Amino acid sequence: MQSLLSLLLLAYSAEGFMTPSVSRAATLLRETAADEKTKEGGGISKELGIPCEEECALACFPNLPESVHPGVLSGQAQVDLLMHAKENGYAIPAVNCVSNSGINACLEAARKNDAPIIIQFSSGGSQFYGGKGLDNTNYRAAIAGAVSGAFHVRTMAEQYGVPVILHTDHCAKKLLPWIDGLLAASERYYEQHGEPLFSSHMIDLSEEPIEENIEICQSYLERMSKIGILLEMELGITGGEEDGVDNSDRPIEDLYSKPEEINQVYEALTPISDMYSVAAAFGNVHGVYSPGNVKLEPKILSRAQDYITEKLGDAAPEDKKPVMFVFHGGSGSDVADIQEAIGYGVIKMNIDTDTQWSYWEGIKNFEAKYHDYLQGQIGNPEGEDKPNKKYYDPRECMRAAEVNTVARLEQSYSDLKCQNILGLKPAEDPSNVLGPRRGGLPV
Repeated sequence: MQSLLSLLLLAYSAEGFMTPSVSRAATLLRETAADEKTKEGGGISKELGIPCEEECALACFPNLPESVHPGVLSGQAQVDLLMHAKENGYAIPAVNCVSNSGINACLEAARKNDAPIIIQFSSGGSQFYGGKGLDNTNYRAAIAGAVSGAFHVRTMAEQYGVPVILHTDHCAKKLLPWIDGLLAASERYYEQHGEPLFSSHMIDLSEEPIEENIEICQSYLERMSKIGILLEMELGITGGEEDGVDNSDRPIEDLYSKPEEINQVYEALTPISDMYSVAAAFGNVHGVYSPGNVKLEPKILSRAQDYITEKLGDAAPEDKKPVMFVFHGGSGSDVADIQEAIGYGVIKMNIDTDTQWSYWEGIKNFEAKYHDYLQGQIGNPEGEDKPNKKYYDPRECMRAAEVNTVARLEQSYSDLKCQNILGLKPAEDPSNVLGPRRGGLPV
């Protein structure tokens, strides 16, 4: 199969020279090759010669559609997982990450909760991942950082034995060159592996006129769906401030989408592909605010589903939820609002502010606990000549941050009704876990 695929791609190396039938045949061959690789177990682990045992080697999970496997999902496997969430009344946490440490905490939390996870990068987070010392002209640092993070996620997701959707967060109009760079990377990856590097991308043109928003999203959906990437688009404004974008002073009416607008998106995108989701505004706000300052109206989502279902008539889906919705600004939201929104078709909830705090809080608590061991390289309550190396080793406070974040994500998994989804046995405690000087870590 792989040799036939290589010959076909060599003969028709430029997409522009392919007839539609040959182009589709090439696509099917690529996807079949990727499927066969997945069924064998291991994916990128097998390709790189990394040991892949137990959950890593599974072809699928006991409680999920057969297409859903350990590692990064795309194409039909991703759609099957999201549809399973919608049909079974749970949503998947989507966590913004800026480091390998944060990614590993997410994967650990997913395995602990026997559930999938969405790992996502913002443009600023991607730039940080690439290093603040790297020039970001034309978003080169943000592109390189996101690609680097993607390979870390791909490598480690299989090892943790959980399904992962690898996503990028808000991309405003001025940031489209960043997404273009990531799409180019996915297209090259697809040529070699039969799957894209990333699972999905968000195009956030909510500040543009709705006609322009939809037109640009149509163009990107056409490009992305060809290689199995899902598009997330936004309607209405998510309030508050995140990653340098401040919408805290926007008019209140901008924070609520209308059913007619959501239907406009549905009618424009569905003929192209069903590989899209909608981040509709129902009062969402980035950040955490005092109780009473944020007024969520989840029933906006229900009214939109009803409106579109009525227009579809007999063509409406059986569950009468034709749209997959995304919940932005989930940090600090009331659990009742979260679970009501899930009932109306929310399959993904973004979490950033709460996990930023949990990571910092872990470091803060570690410093407070071992304060007297962190004031110098030598000298602590046990003696003036006692070394402190194993306390100020960066792995110490970073692990404390990870442990605290895993605990915070367990709360999110519970709120989203996303526990015991995969059907695996409880994760065993890891063995041979070494720390500084081959001794165990304090945390």
